[in-house]
Amino acid sequence: MIKLYSFGPYFGLPDASPFVLKTMTLLKFAGLRYVEDHSGFGRAPKGKLPYIDDDGKIVADSTFIRLYLEKTYGIDFDAGLTAEQRAAGWAIEKMLEEHYYWLMVQARWIDDGNFARGPAQFFARAPALIRPLIKALIRKKIARSLTAQGLGRHSNDELAVLARRDIEALAVLLGDKPYLFGEAPSAADATAFAMVAESLVVELRSPLSEAVASRPNLVAYRDRVLAAYFPSYVVA
Repeated sequence: MIKLYSFGPYFGLPDASPFVLKTMTLLKFAGLRYVEDHSGFGRAPKGKLPYIDDDGKIVADSTFIRLYLEKTYGIDFDAGLTAEQRAAGWAIEKMLEEHYYWLMVQARWIDDGNFARGPAQFFARAPALIRPLIKALIRKKIARSLTAQGLGRHSNDELAVLARRDIEALAVLLGDKPYLFGEAPSAADATAFAMVAESLVVELRSPLSEAVASRPNLVAYRDRVLAAYFPSYVVA
């Protein structure tokens, strides 16, 4: 059976990481059984989660996990899509993963209030004496990464503009369809659902959460995927 290395449930979702949640969703779409292991971060091949162990085959990174599942299990997550739709799905994924995700990182880790209500809880197992130092070091490292990526150089108002543009694009592309390309989910839906669900975490307030909450079709999309694939996490 596939072993998925994950962080574990947080914020009323199956995982705190959108990339782990994306991978869980792909596994659910594929109908593949898996078990979770929350102890693998220190052994992560690329220093990040998720990664999987499939009978000794280690695959890291959510995108490469997707490609592995397709090749190994004969799955086509984009079955039924045209070549143009497949290309559009890839473009949507990368807008969300390479741009919007970093806006989420900024909102969670740099905003003091959100950090205290959210990521600060990840350090609960660290020794109390050094916990503040570890938190400060990790936040400083993330701030440097944001600056190197580019988004960390913008003001909060400018970041809010970018967040609204990403969410507007996603909401328009979804429209009134159940999934991005019609009645059935595709690979891009795993990413889109994960980002939308993580943005709607009630403990973390930001222009991202406001932008998503203002789009009823995205809120309904989150609820629809939760009900279909993660029913125990359905929002009341």
